[in-house]
Amino acid sequence: MACSAAAFAQAEGAAAPATQPAPSEKKLSFSDPEDGKLDMSDFLLHHKGALPVPTVITEPAVGYGAGLGLLFFSEPVSEAAASARASGKGPAPPNITAIGGAYTENGTWAAGLAHFHTWDGDRYRYLGAIAKVDAQLDYYGLLNQPRAYQLQGVFLVQQFLVRLGDTRWYVGPRYVYFDSTATFKAGGAGELGSFDQSQRIGKGGLVVDYDSRDNIFYPSRGIYAELEAQFARAGLGSTQSFNMYNARGYTWLPVARTLILGLRADTRFSSGDVPFYAQPYVDLRGVQKGRYQDRNAVMAEVELRWDVTPRWSLLGFTGTGKAYGRWHDFSDAATIYSVGAGFRYMIARKLGVAIGVDVAHSKGQNAFYMQVGSAWH
Repeated sequence: MACSAAAFAQAEGAAAPATQPAPSEKKLSFSDPEDGKLDMSDFLLHHKGALPVPTVITEPAVGYGAGLGLLFFSEPVSEAAASARASGKGPAPPNITAIGGAYTENGTWAAGLAHFHTWDGDRYRYLGAIAKVDAQLDYYGLLNQPRAYQLQGVFLVQQFLVRLGDTRWYVGPRYVYFDSTATFKAGGAGELGSFDQSQRIGKGGLVVDYDSRDNIFYPSRGIYAELEAQFARAGLGSTQSFNMYNARGYTWLPVARTLILGLRADTRFSSGDVPFYAQPYVDLRGVQKGRYQDRNAVMAEVELRWDVTPRWSLLGFTGTGKAYGRWHDFSDAATIYSVGAGFRYMIARKLGVAIGVDVAHSKGQNAFYMQVGSAWH
Protein backbone atom coordinates (compact mmCIF):
# COMPACT_ATOMS: atom_id res chain seq x y z
CA MET A 1 0.00 0.00 0.00
CA ALA A 2 2.76 2.44 0.84
CA CYS A 3 4.53 1.84 -2.43
CA SER A 4 1.30 2.12 -4.38
CA ALA A 5 0.54 5.53 -2.97
CA ALA A 6 4.05 6.74 -3.72
CA ALA A 7 3.67 5.56 -7.29
CA PHE A 8 0.37 7.41 -7.65
CA ALA A 9 1.99 10.65 -6.58
CA GLN A 10 5.10 10.13 -8.70
CA ALA A 11 3.09 9.35 -11.81
CA GLU A 12 0.76 12.31 -11.37
CA GLY A 13 3.66 14.64 -10.67
CA ALA A 14 5.33 13.63 -13.89
CA ALA A 15 2.26 13.60 -16.09
CA ALA A 16 0.15 16.51 -14.88
CA PRO A 17 0.41 19.99 -16.40
CA ALA A 18 1.49 22.94 -14.27
CA THR A 19 -2.11 24.09 -13.88
CA GLN A 20 -5.21 21.95 -14.02
CA PRO A 21 -8.86 22.18 -12.97
CA ALA A 22 -9.71 21.35 -9.41
CA PRO A 23 -10.89 17.74 -9.05
CA SER A 24 -14.44 18.92 -8.37
CA GLU A 25 -14.44 20.70 -11.76
CA LYS A 26 -13.13 17.73 -13.72
CA LYS A 27 -15.48 15.33 -15.45
CA LEU A 28 -14.11 11.89 -14.72
CA SER A 29 -13.57 9.78 -17.83
CA PHE A 30 -12.93 6.07 -18.27
CA SER A 31 -11.21 6.40 -21.63
CA ASP A 32 -7.79 7.80 -22.46
CA PRO A 33 -7.89 10.88 -24.73
CA GLU A 34 -4.60 9.78 -26.31
CA ASP A 35 -5.86 6.50 -27.78
CA GLY A 36 -9.53 6.26 -26.80
CA LYS A 37 -8.94 2.97 -24.94
CA LEU A 38 -10.39 1.93 -21.58
CA ASP A 39 -8.34 3.68 -18.90
CA MET A 40 -8.80 4.32 -15.15
CA SER A 41 -6.13 7.02 -14.69
CA ASP A 42 -8.58 9.91 -14.36
CA PHE A 43 -10.72 8.08 -11.84
CA LEU A 44 -7.78 6.98 -9.66
CA LEU A 45 -6.06 10.36 -9.69
CA HIS A 46 -9.08 12.49 -8.79
CA HIS A 47 -11.25 10.11 -6.79
CA LYS A 48 -12.50 11.37 -3.40
CA GLY A 49 -13.82 9.37 -0.47
CA ALA A 50 -13.72 5.57 -0.16
CA LEU A 51 -12.27 3.64 -3.08
CA PRO A 52 -13.61 0.04 -3.32
CA VAL A 53 -10.91 -2.47 -4.32
CA PRO A 54 -12.22 -5.97 -5.17
CA THR A 55 -9.73 -8.88 -5.17
CA VAL A 56 -9.85 -12.32 -6.77
CA ILE A 57 -7.90 -15.00 -4.84
CA THR A 58 -6.41 -17.88 -6.84
CA GLU A 59 -3.74 -19.21 -4.43
CA PRO A 60 -3.67 -23.06 -4.51
CA ALA A 61 -2.87 -23.24 -0.78
CA VAL A 62 -6.32 -21.90 0.16
CA GLY A 63 -8.36 -22.29 -3.03
CA TYR A 64 -10.34 -19.77 -5.02
CA GLY A 65 -11.89 -16.85 -3.21
CA ALA A 66 -12.65 -13.17 -3.20
CA GLY A 67 -11.98 -10.13 -1.10
CA LEU A 68 -13.10 -6.52 -0.85
CA GLY A 69 -11.19 -3.58 0.54
CA LEU A 70 -11.98 0.10 1.04
CA LEU A 71 -9.19 2.69 0.70
CA PHE A 72 -9.64 6.10 2.29
CA PHE A 73 -7.26 8.80 0.98
CA SER A 74 -6.44 11.91 2.99
CA GLU A 75 -6.74 13.82 -0.31
CA PRO A 76 -7.02 12.93 -4.00
CA VAL A 77 -3.72 11.73 -5.46
CA SER A 78 -3.65 14.65 -7.90
CA GLU A 79 -3.95 17.16 -5.04
CA ALA A 80 -1.17 15.39 -3.11
CA ALA A 81 1.09 15.70 -6.16
CA ALA A 82 0.22 19.39 -6.57
CA SER A 83 1.00 20.05 -2.89
CA ALA A 84 4.34 18.28 -3.30
CA ARG A 85 5.27 20.43 -6.30
CA ALA A 86 4.30 23.59 -4.42
CA SER A 87 6.40 22.61 -1.40
CA GLY A 88 9.44 21.83 -3.54
CA LYS A 89 10.02 18.58 -1.63
CA GLY A 90 9.17 16.24 -4.49
CA PRO A 91 6.27 13.79 -4.90
CA ALA A 92 4.73 12.48 -1.70
CA PRO A 93 1.77 10.12 -1.43
CA PRO A 94 -1.42 10.97 0.44
CA ASN A 95 -2.03 9.24 3.75
CA ILE A 96 -4.15 6.11 3.34
CA THR A 97 -6.35 4.01 5.61
CA ALA A 98 -7.51 0.60 4.37
CA ILE A 99 -10.07 -1.86 5.70
CA GLY A 100 -11.10 -5.13 4.12
CA GLY A 101 -11.66 -8.85 4.26
CA ALA A 102 -11.43 -12.01 2.17
CA TYR A 103 -12.88 -15.55 2.07
CA THR A 104 -11.88 -18.65 0.08
CA GLU A 105 -13.56 -21.91 -0.87
CA ASN A 106 -11.73 -24.02 1.74
CA GLY A 107 -13.04 -21.85 4.60
CA THR A 108 -10.03 -19.58 5.01
CA TRP A 109 -10.92 -16.01 5.90
CA ALA A 110 -9.19 -12.84 7.05
CA ALA A 111 -10.14 -9.27 7.94
CA GLY A 112 -7.92 -6.35 8.73
CA LEU A 113 -7.20 -2.65 9.06
CA ALA A 114 -4.07 -0.78 7.91
CA HIS A 115 -2.78 2.79 7.83
CA PHE A 116 0.06 4.41 5.88
CA HIS A 117 1.37 7.90 6.74
CA THR A 118 4.22 10.09 5.52
CA TRP A 119 5.84 13.28 6.77
CA ASP A 120 8.25 15.89 5.44
CA GLY A 121 7.90 15.22 1.73
CA ASP A 122 7.98 11.41 2.11
CA ARG A 123 11.18 11.45 4.17
CA TYR A 124 9.44 9.49 6.94
CA ARG A 125 7.09 6.58 6.32
CA TYR A 126 4.90 4.79 8.85
CA LEU A 127 2.96 1.58 8.19
CA GLY A 128 0.74 -0.14 10.73
CA ALA A 129 -1.70 -3.03 10.32
CA ILE A 130 -3.79 -5.41 12.38
CA ALA A 131 -5.66 -8.46 11.09
CA LYS A 132 -7.62 -11.49 12.24
CA VAL A 133 -6.84 -14.70 10.33
CA ASP A 134 -8.45 -18.16 10.20
CA ALA A 135 -6.58 -20.25 7.62
CA GLN A 136 -7.09 -23.86 6.53
CA LEU A 137 -3.68 -25.09 5.39
CA ASP A 138 -1.56 -28.18 4.74
CA TYR A 139 1.81 -29.02 6.30
CA TYR A 140 4.09 -31.32 4.28
CA GLY A 141 7.25 -31.53 6.40
CA LEU A 142 9.55 -34.55 6.42
CA LEU A 143 7.04 -37.01 4.96
CA ASN A 144 6.24 -34.76 1.98
CA GLN A 145 2.56 -35.55 2.56
CA PRO A 146 -0.20 -33.00 3.27
CA ARG A 147 -1.42 -32.90 6.86
CA ALA A 148 -4.34 -30.50 7.27
CA TYR A 149 -4.22 -27.93 10.04
CA GLN A 150 -6.05 -24.79 11.10
CA LEU A 151 -4.12 -21.63 11.90
CA GLN A 152 -6.00 -18.92 13.78
CA GLY A 153 -4.69 -15.73 15.25
CA VAL A 154 -4.32 -11.98 15.42
CA PHE A 155 -1.53 -10.36 13.43
CA LEU A 156 0.06 -6.96 14.07
CA VAL A 157 2.83 -5.08 12.21
CA GLN A 158 4.43 -1.72 12.96
CA GLN A 159 7.08 -0.16 10.71
CA PHE A 160 8.82 3.22 10.54
CA LEU A 161 11.29 4.02 7.75
CA VAL A 162 13.53 7.05 7.20
CA ARG A 163 14.98 8.10 3.87
CA LEU A 164 18.76 8.50 3.99
CA GLY A 165 19.46 12.02 2.73
CA ASP A 166 18.31 12.46 -0.87
CA THR A 167 19.12 8.85 -1.77
CA ARG A 168 16.88 5.96 -2.76
CA TRP A 169 17.59 4.16 0.52
CA TYR A 170 15.15 3.76 3.42
CA VAL A 171 16.10 2.31 6.82
CA GLY A 172 14.09 1.66 9.95
CA PRO A 173 12.64 -0.76 12.51
CA ARG A 174 9.87 -3.28 11.94
CA TYR A 175 7.92 -5.11 14.65
CA VAL A 176 5.70 -8.15 13.97
CA TYR A 177 3.40 -9.87 16.47
CA PHE A 178 1.23 -12.95 15.87
CA ASP A 179 -0.86 -14.53 18.63
CA SER A 180 -1.76 -17.89 17.12
CA THR A 181 -3.38 -21.27 17.64
CA ALA A 182 -2.34 -24.11 15.31
CA THR A 183 -4.41 -27.32 15.37
CA PHE A 184 -3.87 -30.41 13.24
CA LYS A 185 -7.18 -31.90 12.15
CA ALA A 186 -6.21 -35.60 12.12
CA GLY A 187 -3.08 -37.46 13.10
CA GLY A 188 -0.84 -34.44 13.43
CA ALA A 189 2.78 -34.34 12.26
CA GLY A 190 4.90 -36.73 14.28
CA GLU A 191 8.21 -35.31 13.08
CA LEU A 192 7.41 -32.06 14.91
CA GLY A 193 7.23 -33.81 18.28
CA SER A 194 5.14 -32.16 20.99
CA PHE A 195 4.48 -28.44 20.69
CA ASP A 196 2.15 -25.92 22.23
CA GLN A 197 -0.88 -25.30 20.06
CA SER A 198 -1.05 -21.72 21.29
CA GLN A 199 2.08 -19.73 20.47
CA ARG A 200 3.03 -16.09 20.18
CA ILE A 201 5.54 -14.63 17.76
CA GLY A 202 6.95 -11.28 18.78
CA LYS A 203 9.91 -10.21 16.67
CA GLY A 204 11.65 -6.93 16.08
CA GLY A 205 14.43 -5.97 13.76
CA LEU A 206 15.83 -3.73 11.07
CA VAL A 207 14.71 -3.21 7.48
CA VAL A 208 16.81 -1.68 4.70
CA ASP A 209 15.09 -0.84 1.38
CA TYR A 210 16.48 0.38 -1.94
CA ASP A 211 14.21 1.38 -4.82
CA SER A 212 15.20 2.83 -8.20
CA ARG A 213 12.27 1.46 -10.25
CA ASP A 214 10.82 3.78 -12.88
CA ASN A 215 7.34 2.62 -11.85
CA ILE A 216 6.42 0.69 -8.77
CA PHE A 217 3.53 -1.21 -10.36
CA TYR A 218 4.96 -2.32 -13.69
CA PRO A 219 8.65 -1.42 -13.98
CA SER A 220 10.61 -1.27 -17.22
CA ARG A 221 13.95 -0.52 -15.58
CA GLY A 222 15.49 -0.17 -12.14
CA ILE A 223 16.10 -2.18 -8.97
CA TYR A 224 14.17 -2.99 -5.83
CA ALA A 225 15.98 -4.66 -2.91
CA GLU A 226 15.18 -5.32 0.73
CA LEU A 227 17.29 -6.67 3.58
CA GLU A 228 15.62 -7.70 6.83
CA ALA A 229 16.97 -9.10 10.09
CA GLN A 230 14.40 -9.95 12.78
CA PHE A 231 14.75 -11.51 16.22
CA ALA A 232 11.97 -13.16 18.22
CA ARG A 233 12.51 -12.95 21.96
CA ALA A 234 10.45 -13.20 25.15
CA GLY A 235 11.01 -9.50 25.80
CA LEU A 236 9.22 -8.76 22.52
CA GLY A 237 6.23 -10.96 23.40
CA SER A 238 7.40 -14.23 21.81
CA THR A 239 6.98 -17.66 23.38
CA GLN A 240 9.94 -18.95 21.33
CA SER A 241 13.32 -17.49 20.50
CA PHE A 242 14.45 -17.55 16.88
CA ASN A 243 16.03 -15.40 14.18
CA MET A 244 14.96 -14.62 10.59
CA TYR A 245 17.22 -13.18 7.90
CA ASN A 246 15.69 -12.30 4.53
CA ALA A 247 17.18 -10.71 1.43
CA ARG A 248 15.41 -10.18 -1.89
CA GLY A 249 16.15 -8.22 -4.99
CA TYR A 250 14.51 -7.60 -8.37
CA THR A 251 15.87 -5.85 -11.41
CA TRP A 252 14.34 -4.94 -14.76
CA LEU A 253 16.62 -4.48 -17.77
CA PRO A 254 15.42 -3.11 -21.15
CA VAL A 255 17.19 -5.33 -23.69
CA ALA A 256 15.34 -3.77 -26.64
CA ARG A 257 12.72 -1.07 -27.14
CA THR A 258 9.84 -3.47 -26.43
CA LEU A 259 11.64 -6.27 -24.53
CA ILE A 260 12.16 -6.14 -20.75
CA LEU A 261 14.23 -8.76 -18.92
CA GLY A 262 13.34 -9.25 -15.25
CA LEU A 263 15.54 -11.05 -12.72
CA ARG A 264 14.62 -12.06 -9.17
CA ALA A 265 16.68 -13.51 -6.30
CA ASP A 266 15.13 -14.29 -2.91
CA THR A 267 16.76 -15.87 0.16
CA ARG A 268 15.17 -16.65 3.52
CA PHE A 269 17.14 -18.08 6.45
CA SER A 270 16.12 -18.95 10.01
CA SER A 271 17.66 -20.31 13.19
CA GLY A 272 16.36 -21.23 16.61
CA ASP A 273 12.93 -22.53 17.63
CA VAL A 274 10.85 -21.39 14.66
CA PRO A 275 7.14 -22.38 14.72
CA PHE A 276 6.52 -24.91 11.93
CA TYR A 277 4.04 -22.66 10.11
CA ALA A 278 6.49 -19.72 10.11
CA GLN A 279 9.39 -21.58 8.46
CA PRO A 280 10.64 -20.22 5.13
CA TYR A 281 9.16 -21.81 1.99
CA VAL A 282 9.71 -21.85 -1.76
CA ASP A 283 7.64 -18.96 -3.19
CA LEU A 284 7.22 -19.29 -6.96
CA ARG A 285 4.31 -18.90 -9.33
CA GLY A 286 2.88 -22.37 -9.94
CA VAL A 287 4.02 -23.71 -6.55
CA GLN A 288 1.57 -23.92 -3.66
CA LYS A 289 2.65 -21.64 -0.82
CA GLY A 290 4.05 -23.71 2.04
CA ARG A 291 4.35 -26.83 -0.15
CA TYR A 292 8.18 -26.89 0.16
CA GLN A 293 9.10 -25.58 3.58
CA ASP A 294 12.16 -25.93 5.82
CA ARG A 295 14.61 -23.94 7.91
CA ASN A 296 15.92 -22.07 4.83
CA ALA A 297 14.67 -21.34 1.32
CA VAL A 298 16.30 -19.88 -1.79
CA MET A 299 14.63 -18.91 -5.07
CA ALA A 300 15.46 -17.36 -8.44
CA GLU A 301 13.24 -16.33 -11.36
CA VAL A 302 13.72 -15.00 -14.87
CA GLU A 303 10.97 -13.20 -16.77
CA LEU A 304 10.91 -11.82 -20.31
CA ARG A 305 8.22 -9.28 -21.23
CA TRP A 306 7.24 -8.19 -24.73
CA ASP A 307 5.32 -4.93 -24.94
CA VAL A 308 3.30 -5.80 -28.04
CA THR A 309 1.53 -2.43 -28.02
CA PRO A 310 1.56 0.48 -25.56
CA ARG A 311 -1.42 -1.20 -23.85
CA TRP A 312 -0.83 -4.95 -24.19
CA SER A 313 2.13 -7.07 -23.02
CA LEU A 314 2.96 -10.76 -23.15
CA LEU A 315 5.42 -12.40 -20.79
CA GLY A 316 7.06 -15.76 -20.11
CA PHE A 317 8.85 -16.82 -16.94
CA THR A 318 10.62 -19.68 -15.24
CA GLY A 319 11.93 -20.16 -11.74
CA THR A 320 13.69 -22.57 -9.42
CA GLY A 321 14.04 -22.94 -5.67
CA LYS A 322 14.99 -25.16 -2.73
CA ALA A 323 13.91 -25.51 0.90
CA TYR A 324 16.52 -27.11 3.16
CA GLY A 325 18.29 -27.12 6.51
CA ARG A 326 16.20 -29.23 8.90
CA TRP A 327 14.86 -32.22 7.01
CA HIS A 328 17.43 -32.20 4.21
CA ASP A 329 20.86 -30.76 3.45
CA PHE A 330 21.08 -28.34 0.53
CA SER A 331 22.48 -31.03 -1.80
CA ASP A 332 19.76 -33.54 -0.84
CA ALA A 333 16.78 -31.17 -0.95
CA ALA A 334 14.49 -31.36 -3.96
CA THR A 335 15.06 -28.71 -6.62
CA ILE A 336 11.72 -27.17 -7.57
CA TYR A 337 11.06 -25.76 -11.04
CA SER A 338 8.18 -23.74 -12.41
CA VAL A 339 7.37 -22.28 -15.81
CA GLY A 340 4.56 -20.09 -17.09
CA ALA A 341 3.24 -17.28 -19.24
CA GLY A 342 0.91 -14.34 -18.89
CA PHE A 343 -0.41 -11.07 -20.25
CA ARG A 344 -1.02 -7.53 -18.99
CA TYR A 345 -3.28 -4.64 -20.04
CA MET A 346 -2.30 -1.07 -19.11
CA ILE A 347 -5.47 -0.05 -17.31
CA ALA A 348 -4.15 3.29 -15.96
CA ARG A 349 -1.54 4.75 -18.32
CA LYS A 350 -0.66 7.85 -16.29
CA LEU A 351 0.05 5.72 -13.23
CA GLY A 352 1.61 2.78 -15.05
CA VAL A 353 -0.92 0.34 -13.57
CA ALA A 354 -1.39 -2.87 -15.57
CA ILE A 355 -3.67 -5.84 -14.83
CA GLY A 356 -3.61 -9.35 -16.20
CA VAL A 357 -3.27 -13.08 -15.62
CA ASP A 358 -0.32 -15.44 -15.14
CA VAL A 359 -0.65 -19.20 -15.75
CA ALA A 360 2.09 -21.39 -14.24
CA HIS A 361 3.07 -25.05 -13.95
CA SER A 362 5.27 -26.96 -11.53
CA LYS A 363 5.61 -30.68 -10.81
CA GLY A 364 2.11 -32.08 -10.38
CA GLN A 365 0.43 -28.69 -10.21
CA ASN A 366 -1.05 -25.95 -12.37
CA ALA A 367 -2.17 -22.54 -11.13
CA PHE A 368 -3.30 -19.16 -12.40
CA TYR A 369 -3.04 -15.75 -10.75
CA MET A 370 -4.86 -12.47 -11.18
CA GLN A 371 -2.12 -9.83 -11.17
CA VAL A 372 -1.94 -6.08 -10.69
CA GLY A 373 1.34 -5.05 -12.32
CA SER A 374 4.41 -7.13 -11.68
CA ALA A 375 4.16 -10.41 -9.79
CA TRP A 376 7.19 -9.29 -7.77
CA HIS A 377 6.32 -6.92 -4.91
